[in-house]
Amino acid sequence: MGDDKRPPATRRDIDAFLQKAAATPPATTGPAKGRLIFALDATASREATWDHASHLQAEMFDASARLGGLQIQLCHYRGFNEFHASSWLRQSTRLRQEMTAVRCLAGHTQIARVLRHALDERRQHKVDAVVFIGDCVEEPADQLGDLAGRLGLLGVPLFLFHEGHDPHAANVLRQLARLSGGAYGPFDAGSAQQLRQLLGEVAVYASGGLTALEDFQRRQGHRRLRLGHD
Repeated sequence: MGDDKRPPATRRDIDAFLQKAAATPPATTGPAKGRLIFALDATASREATWDHASHLQAEMFDASARLGGLQIQLCHYRGFNEFHASSWLRQSTRLRQEMTAVRCLAGHTQIARVLRHALDERRQHKVDAVVFIGDCVEEPADQLGDLAGRLGLLGVPLFLFHEGHDPHAANVLRQLARLSGGAYGPFDAGSAQQLRQLLGEVAVYASGGLTALEDFQRRQGHRRLRLGHD
């Protein structure tokens, strides 16, 4: 992402943009500003916490929808080789309906299928990011790493939210985030706020380029969106 030729945005430009974004109601008509794939693990290991997690996932949908003009595609896997991807949606009510219809079913993780799907979507049109929520990883780490790296080369960062305390899953998901230029974090009460911050940084980058993003991150005292392979 180093060959950015857009002029650097000033601090006043960034503040004005953020104030305008906060005051603008979500757009459901007109051209979309970006595309986000939102993927869920719906296997049986999450069933015990699914109802509790559902309201957090709904908050994350709302955090995404409030950016305005963002198209979101909800994906989930469960059972025996079952994978579903919704159409591209822009209304939080439709997203909630899609999510609340999902029920957990025993099966192995299909993270590779999520990543391949993201690559296929990216070949058809721009995809700005992938958000994934899951609790375990049952697939070869090298295979997943290769797919995450390909997404990183295409400018599609993975934002991975980890439910539970499985050390193997934590290690693999951290590596996938790094390879894609994305971010890793726990799936807990702060996840919706974390997603808002992540997508806020995406919005700053889209409006002002890498210089604007780096300045914004310095002012906030943290860097959630990582554009690169550091």
